[in-house]
Amino acid sequence: MTRFECDYTQGAHPRILQRLLETNMEQTSGYGTDEHCERARGLIRQACEADRADVHFLVGGTQTNTTVIAALLRPHQGVLSADTGHIAGHETGAIESTGHKVLTLPHQNGKITAEQVREAYEAHLNDGAKEHLVQPGMVYISQSTENGTIYNLAELQDLSAVCRQYGLPLFVDGARLGYALAAEGSDVTLADLARLTDVFYIGGTKLGALMGEAVVIMNEALKRDFRYLIKQRGGLLAKGRLLGIQFETLFEDGLYFEISRHAVSLAMKLRSGLQELGCGFLHNSPTNQQFPILPNALLEELRTKHTFTTWEKVDEKHTAVRFCTSWGTTEEEVDELLADLQGVKQKEQMPADALC
Repeated sequence: MTRFECDYTQGAHPRILQRLLETNMEQTSGYGTDEHCERARGLIRQACEADRADVHFLVGGTQTNTTVIAALLRPHQGVLSADTGHIAGHETGAIESTGHKVLTLPHQNGKITAEQVREAYEAHLNDGAKEHLVQPGMVYISQSTENGTIYNLAELQDLSAVCRQYGLPLFVDGARLGYALAAEGSDVTLADLARLTDVFYIGGTKLGALMGEAVVIMNEALKRDFRYLIKQRGGLLAKGRLLGIQFETLFEDGLYFEISRHAVSLAMKLRSGLQELGCGFLHNSPTNQQFPILPNALLEELRTKHTFTTWEKVDEKHTAVRFCTSWGTTEEEVDELLADLQGVKQKEQMPADALC
């Protein structure tokens, strides 16, 4: 059985495990105050070209999103997000549990635009009953998005400009940031994110680490007392060195970017193979997430050898599914998946265009 349903089905990159083993008997201080965490912070600042950035390590994406958003908003405010945003649909109301509403905007290929943010803010500002409504207090986006798409530099610059015009902090969920940076056509860098956002995070869980996310804070107001909030929200790991060692390993010699390129390369091979089989796609994703549209007749047999996520029903006979590649995906596994798709197609005696 090969698993393509997400990008964290395996433990951790062997180099991370080796480093954890090598440092296992070291005695260090806790809660991220150790030398490994400090060196990892320095490496991340260097990669982001941001000497003044505060860097904090949290245990997972949900804790990161809830902590950052709760820290940025006042009690009467909510967060603007695409209606497909992770915080809107896949975090069990975690943001709402902190007392803040997710204010959703219709997505455009998984993204929101600067103009949508402007319109939402102006609509609230000019509403005669605005004191009775949740006030937009910040903007949340993902890079890459839930649809595997990416914001280009111009889009990010426009969002940053409108957010700064209205005093709305811009927060980028980077759970899959490495895959966005490695995507063909990507023109956004870590330095751009540090320059254009108030806070973003570099995902580790989905990019080769056992667990953990690195939050990069550029907004001076958010830096104050942030560690208190990490603790309060359950994101502060007592053995913080475990997070520091992992990000130290990911960033000391480019492993983070190597992992990202590997996964994206295999995703593009999978995409090309699916296209050759006559397959269409729900989303045009240049990242490690691919969303082919497959005949329902193929799915059950395909599931006997491969796992994937059912994404969206397209019509009575077709369903869009998601395949994810990761640091641990091999070329042989991609070849096997494509061969099995071809085999099931032939077995079912489907015509050449049956996967469209």
